[in-house]
Amino acid sequence: MRAKACVPGVAALLAALLTGCSGASGIGDESDDSKPGGSGSSNAPAEPGKYRTLPEPCGEVDEDTLDAMLPGIPEIEDVEQREKAYEGTPTVTYDTDRRVGCNWKVESTGASHHLLVDFERVVSYDGTVSDDARAAEVYATKLRDAGLSRPSGSPTVSGDEDKGEEEGTGKDKGDGKGGASPAGDKPQGGKNARADDDKGSRKGSDKDAKGSDEEPDGAADASESAAPPPGLEPRTLPDLGDEAFLDDALTTAASASRHRTVTVVFRTSNVIVTIEYDEQPGRRTDVPDSKEMQDKAQELADMLAGEFNE
Repeated sequence: MRAKACVPGVAALLAALLTGCSGASGIGDESDDSKPGGSGSSNAPAEPGKYRTLPEPCGEVDEDTLDAMLPGIPEIEDVEQREKAYEGTPTVTYDTDRRVGCNWKVESTGASHHLLVDFERVVSYDGTVSDDARAAEVYATKLRDAGLSRPSGSPTVSGDEDKGEEEGTGKDKGDGKGGASPAGDKPQGGKNARADDDKGSRKGSDKDAKGSDEEPDGAADASESAAPPPGLEPRTLPDLGDEAFLDDALTTAASASRHRTVTVVFRTSNVIVTIEYDEQPGRRTDVPDSKEMQDKAQELADMLAGEFNE
């Protein structure tokens, strides 16, 4: 039969055929090595972040900016004390390669002001996650804590962040919280703040009826300016770093002066910058101006972001 005719009768030819069979087996071994996780894998470690060091925070804010944000500094007559106020106080951190910050707190004739600048360099210890992606996750958590979410269609480093962000934001909305603070502690500017202010005003009116704690005319109208005006509510900010947001919170306790905290957070690559600007008026009926404080905080944020881009 033809099948038997194909069997070689010469030992050399048989050896050649056997050699060909073992060669086919070698091709299969090379294919196994190219599978994910093998020696031929194309998986590469995630890229490190752009920034390996952090700036010295107390030296990043110039004196003109401090004069504008902390009007009590120019009022200090003693030269040595004034210079010390300009220097600020470094925040205590355990690793200055990863996080640094600086505080300034000054009292003026009409109010006390506090400014915090914080730099955090995020490092991913997961070889499959880049420093930038990890920083985006940290930023997303801060954004959710402020009761905000990324604008629709905005680019993110990791696609999984949007899903978690939407879930977290939905939960915040369900709780009726407008900001990052716990309920009853630091209510967000908006309906909650106005409601609390109205309640405080009613308590003040009751005291007036009893002949105690009399307030000047117009105090009951202070609640109308508690919430930020339209367009100044907490929101994301375009054209600041890779992504940014602003929060505006006002305390409205009837027994204390109303103090406002404006927070600006932005991310540039693997560094997250946080600015907290706080004003507490000397009089209980005064309400810090939201627009003025937001403008100053954003100007400082723009300046710091420009330093990273140089």
